[in-house]
Amino acid sequence: MSTPLIQLGRKNTTKKPALARKTAAAKTTTIGFVNLGCSKNQVDSEVMLGTLVHDGFALTDNPKKAEVVIINTCGFIEEAKQESINTILEHSKLKKNGVCRVLIAAGCLAQRYQGDLLKELPELDGVVGTGEFGNIATICRDLLAPQKRQQRLWISEPPYLYDADAPRLRLGKAHSAYVKIAEGCNRNCAFCAIPIMRGKQRSRPVESIVAEAERLAAEGVKELNLISQDTINYGVDLGIRDGLTTLLSALVKVKDIHWIRPFYLYPQQITDKLLDLYAGEEKITKYIDMPLQHINDRMLKRMHRLGNRAAIDKLVDRIRTRIPGVAFRTAFIVGFPGETEKAYQELKTYVTEREFDRVAVFLYSDEEDTTALALDEKIERAVMDERRNELLAIQENIAAAQGQARIGSVIDVLVEGPSEETPLLLEGRHEGLAPEIDGVVYINDGTTNPGDLVKVEITEAATYDLVGHIVA
Repeated sequence: MSTPLIQLGRKNTTKKPALARKTAAAKTTTIGFVNLGCSKNQVDSEVMLGTLVHDGFALTDNPKKAEVVIINTCGFIEEAKQESINTILEHSKLKKNGVCRVLIAAGCLAQRYQGDLLKELPELDGVVGTGEFGNIATICRDLLAPQKRQQRLWISEPPYLYDADAPRLRLGKAHSAYVKIAEGCNRNCAFCAIPIMRGKQRSRPVESIVAEAERLAAEGVKELNLISQDTINYGVDLGIRDGLTTLLSALVKVKDIHWIRPFYLYPQQITDKLLDLYAGEEKITKYIDMPLQHINDRMLKRMHRLGNRAAIDKLVDRIRTRIPGVAFRTAFIVGFPGETEKAYQELKTYVTEREFDRVAVFLYSDEEDTTALALDEKIERAVMDERRNELLAIQENIAAAQGQARIGSVIDVLVEGPSEETPLLLEGRHEGLAPEIDGVVYINDGTTNPGDLVKVEITEAATYDLVGHIVA
């Protein structure tokens, strides 16, 4: 069997699947796979890919050669939903001009709209919800059966949560991996449909996560990126008090891991014990990813966010005091119903004065079955765009000044490999730069390998990127 390739979103990758094995079947069915959405979706895709390859299916990066095309969809906001639908329609053409026999929509959009997708998109053969990822190989075989003549729906509760023994074919860099530590969310944010698609929070046992980390380390992974919908709430459903601290205390003992990076911390339940662990453990990156969503008290209340500005101010100060040099990434929503000009100006001033390292700004969108849908005082799209652009321009100036301040410093950099911009440069990240969403460090000399941790002296700075050379 030839080496199968994978299609990740719209980009191709030539990563060889470690679990590939020959099948006794006379003809191996080929799978084309498209992943859309966030890093949590990526982990789901990796588990499905691993399951398919382990079951004897072959993968191809050419959809025209795929007998089964699976699209792991995103249904978080309107733009993501539209991208998912467009991708389904685009690949449905392969049933006419390719060898595609089966077209499957999986993931969040599938879970959320279920039968509506089958009705509105007759090109689909199957819709697979978030509780059925572990059964994807069986689903493909069922849909390929000669007697199959009708659309099928696979939806179950609760959402599927993989364990350490699940086959997984990782995408992306060999030395950096996402590890999903929990699924679902118990919060009730007015704008968010995640609990609708992913259900209540279900945490993996500490032992399962540690076992996966040990396996990944043995495969050469140097960076673990811990993800879930609500990472600070990890372990609550298992009866673990201060669960994230407990988990991190176990993970730092895994050998050969350089960095452990938790994502998506809700601005509540942040204990001094957790912050001291961040500050004292070299393996835990001095990097806080904490979406604040807004700073105006009325807006926070309408969003159903816990706490108020006074509590957030106190928390941000506490984090920066207890973790010296911490990189702080946050996110805000503009245009939420009722965001007056005064409320926006308060947010604008806050972003200007607080000087976060990274800021993401999202536009509010009406989402079915969320409490925000029924709120009055909707904001026009043009106003939302203007506010978003203004905040991003402010943050760009802040990031540029922070980069200039790093010139002359020597920092630890995790080498990624040759730069995507030019093979004449290497590319890496310091601990304040998360993969894919933050900037990079360009290395203009030196010989090293992906996954190496090297000392780099910074000589230049762009808005979000740095340039330097390796020092002894």
